[in-house]
Amino acid sequence: MHQAALATLPHPRRRFVFFGLIAAFLLLAGWSCPAQTHHGLSKAKKHATRLVIDRLERQWRDAILSGDTARMNALLADDYMAITPFGTLQNKDQTLAGLRSGRWRFTTLTMSNRKVRFYGRTALVTSQAEVQASTPEGELSGDYLYTRVYARDARGNWKIVNFEANRIDGTRLPKEAKDGR
Repeated sequence: MHQAALATLPHPRRRFVFFGLIAAFLLLAGWSCPAQTHHGLSKAKKHATRLVIDRLERQWRDAILSGDTARMNALLADDYMAITPFGTLQNKDQTLAGLRSGRWRFTTLTMSNRKVRFYGRTALVTSQAEVQASTPEGELSGDYLYTRVYARDARGNWKIVNFEANRIDGTRLPKEAKDGR
């Protein structure tokens, strides 16, 4: 509102319009109410989304253990990329083909120490896994740290877009990972 037009309003109205304009500016600028938490999600929304990610993590684990390529296909984004514990790069088609052929056969996959962090429409999951499996590259057994990245697609569905796993030596784990924090 122009200064001259504002001056013609009665005194209490000027204050109301002034503070209304300030509030509108702050909302448009992306400032949020105190109920909002880091990364623009309320605590309740973050909790609900974390439960969704936890459910997807269980579905991923179950699909790997059972060789369920249909379930895995639904979980992975079309542009999914993975770095295997052997250091090879795999896309979605290669991952599904390996699972379908039985070349990747998991007998044990025990997850622990999961951490989920959110960055807008992205969720970053880190965890520890105890693994027993056979792969085309050899036996895969021991403890691994992994990172899985989820992104929300245009329809609002969470899809796995990236994965990386690395073998660990338990003596080199940070204290908080050993303690389960």
